[in-house]
Amino acid sequence: MSEITVAIRYAKAIIDLATEQKTLEEINKDMEFFVRTIKANPQLNAVLANPIIYHDKKIKILEQIFGGKVNKLTIEFFKIMVNKSRAEILYVAAQEFLNQYDVIKHITKATVVSASPLSEENKKTILAELEQTTGGTIKLTAKVDADLIGGFVLTVGDKQIDTSVASSLAKLKKEFAQGVA
Repeated sequence: MSEITVAIRYAKAIIDLATEQKTLEEINKDMEFFVRTIKANPQLNAVLANPIIYHDKKIKILEQIFGGKVNKLTIEFFKIMVNKSRAEILYVAAQEFLNQYDVIKHITKATVVSASPLSEENKKTILAELEQTTGGTIKLTAKVDADLIGGFVLTVGDKQIDTSVASSLAKLKKEFAQGVA
């Protein structure tokens, strides 16, 4: 069974249990915290993935880092994953939890890439338009890519709107090349 399939099953199980215990919002915050921690400290993920390190040592590390900062259910989830020799997919399971949470709560991720930083007013306008269009909540991430020259590239789910100058120039170049040939 693939790593992602197993991670999806564990994520679904913790979502179901958290929903049943009415702690879904709290567990979601815990998983966000866990993912942020792993991203900031990739060596922690390396320790969890290392088969030479004993389960009890991994559990102690997780308890020291997250004990008292997360819900008991989250700690128990970590322990189960480690004891089932699934510590190496704990990060993937946490990410999958966040993805499934977004689906349950009708939250769509969107990314806007612009040539220069967007003002807060522009971000709010884009966010309002997207929420009106989708009828749900949007998590907007803004990035800067000077290579776009001007305009922006908006990605919502699997759809993309490209109004960048770089893209327009590339289209013109292609049209000229076809016209000459």
